[in-house]
Amino acid sequence: MKGRVILSVVFAVVSVSACRNNPGKAGEFVLADSDSLSAFSSSDLMTNEDVIRSFSAPLETANLFQVMGEPFTQEYLASSIDANRLGGSFEKALWLGILGADLGYMNVYGKTGTSMDLLASIKKLAEDLRVGQFFDFETIKRLSLNNSRLDSLLYLSIDSYNKIDKYLREDNRSQLSSLMIIGAWIEAQYFATQVMKTSPDDLLRDRIGEQKLFLADLIKLAEPYCNSDDQFGQLCKDLRDIFSKYETVKITYTQGEPVKSEKDDGLLITQTESSRVEMTDQQLGEIIDIMGMVRNKLISRN
Repeated sequence: MKGRVILSVVFAVVSVSACRNNPGKAGEFVLADSDSLSAFSSSDLMTNEDVIRSFSAPLETANLFQVMGEPFTQEYLASSIDANRLGGSFEKALWLGILGADLGYMNVYGKTGTSMDLLASIKKLAEDLRVGQFFDFETIKRLSLNNSRLDSLLYLSIDSYNKIDKYLREDNRSQLSSLMIIGAWIEAQYFATQVMKTSPDDLLRDRIGEQKLFLADLIKLAEPYCNSDDQFGQLCKDLRDIFSKYETVKITYTQGEPVKSEKDDGLLITQTESSRVEMTDQQLGEIIDIMGMVRNKLISRN
């Protein structure tokens, strides 16, 4: 049951505050108007493994769509991507992340029975990148058709992605792992902003605003490769352009006291926290616009 990376990168609209706060005591962590990328010290830099862990609640936004009563929208999918088109590893890694997010979106809405073409594209890209050995496509197909529990598949996906990341790093191709994460984030954030544009919702608005933190980490993740070639240079510019629209978004996280409860004859300690996002309608509109522009540019290169 390996190969569930494609779900680990679905809907990356998650809070990474757990990586920023001291879990041992209550307090506040504030990103104010004056914050910029230069304000993030080297201690804030996340490795690929850290980023993977911050996908710990990727179904949060998908579930939010369901609660909102938001219908499945075929037009959101990156259907213009042609996995058979000649291209380099840069494009293929980005596309693999993007299509992985698409498949997750379809899975959440129970559209897996019509996702076989998408699975074929993911298989082709994975094989071209020489990571196909980490994908058990027969199992993926079976689980998709059976609408298996996504929370169980999530655990398997994170484990598989860690193996892929480790393999790519040992093979001196860690930039491809970063590209997969970036592609998935862009696609997931595109979904969120498109839904926000058509069906405004306060909670979804906050989830979009909270991506200021995660985006800063993605940029740090990409920075070692920004000068490697023109493609990576343009992608880094795109990410920084998106961040510029977040520049004056203010986020306040308040860490709560741990909650203790009994579970399976043991003690379960749950960390509690709350967040507040201050983002104007103009800021939100600019974020929606630039996410659509960057994402559509990436998939139109086919």
